[in-house]
Amino acid sequence: MAKIILVLYDDPIDGYPTSYARDDLPQPEQMIVTAGIGSDHTDLQATMERNITVAEVTYCNSNSVAEHVVMMTLALVRNYIPSYNWVIKGGWNIADCVARSYDLEAMNVGTVAAGRIGLRVLRLLKPFDVKLHYLDRHRLPEAIEQELNLTYHSSLESLTKVCDVVTLNCPLHPETEHMINEQTLKNFKRGAYLINTARGKLCDRDAIVDALESGQLAGYAGDVWFPQPAPNDHPWRTMPNHGMTPHISGTSLSAQTRYAAGTREILECYFEDRPIRDEYLIVQGGQLAGVGAHSYSKGNATGGSEEAAQFKKD
Repeated sequence: MAKIILVLYDDPIDGYPTSYARDDLPQPEQMIVTAGIGSDHTDLQATMERNITVAEVTYCNSNSVAEHVVMMTLALVRNYIPSYNWVIKGGWNIADCVARSYDLEAMNVGTVAAGRIGLRVLRLLKPFDVKLHYLDRHRLPEAIEQELNLTYHSSLESLTKVCDVVTLNCPLHPETEHMINEQTLKNFKRGAYLINTARGKLCDRDAIVDALESGQLAGYAGDVWFPQPAPNDHPWRTMPNHGMTPHISGTSLSAQTRYAAGTREILECYFEDRPIRDEYLIVQGGQLAGVGAHSYSKGNATGGSEEAAQFKKD
């Protein structure tokens, strides 16, 4: 059988992440590669059952995304976007600009997941003299906890009850889909900020809007949507106190160079019958493998792709 591969992009040129579910997987595909990070647009359960290798370019944009998280955090906490808009409008309303502006210093900041991106976020935030927290199903080594003075949490409720800023840095899979919803938002400190550069479907769309309108959340900054690109009437475009961007956090020119190098390495290993690095592997040999075994759970998180297709059609 000829070696055939399928290369996907985290955010394709036409703007709609392609979701490959069980009945869509072409035959006789033997490998699916994401030129970026995040393999949730593929039905991983189906690839395991069909013995299809899945790989992604782990670490290619970890620092790029982490820097974006810090930028969004400061933009919300310091009320940067409304202040900038006053300048654009020709105004000088200092009172309104500072009415929602605070120092990040001494705040409690927590990350949901402390992997390659989450841990980098924690390291970048440490100099701001914030109190750092994290939730992860794999606890970090004691030496790292001591180095960053981290507080570990074993549940989302425990983390969100004490944090002024929560940042989502986990992959999308069945265990994390819509983890931020009407019920879990009730456990947040009132007036907290939420940052999401991971996947739009980690959050319930309407619950985020309601939390901003009620003041339960003071701000939401997201770089990811569902579907993508967001339709013109997507409520996240017009909800109050947001700092949305069009999925650019991991696509800096610096990161794109690493995308290309990593994709080339994966393809060369595959066609030359050399082992693919564990940090690139998501599925291999009919099971979660490498970083996939560490980060994902079995099952299919591609549900809703028909909704994206409808927006594209419209």
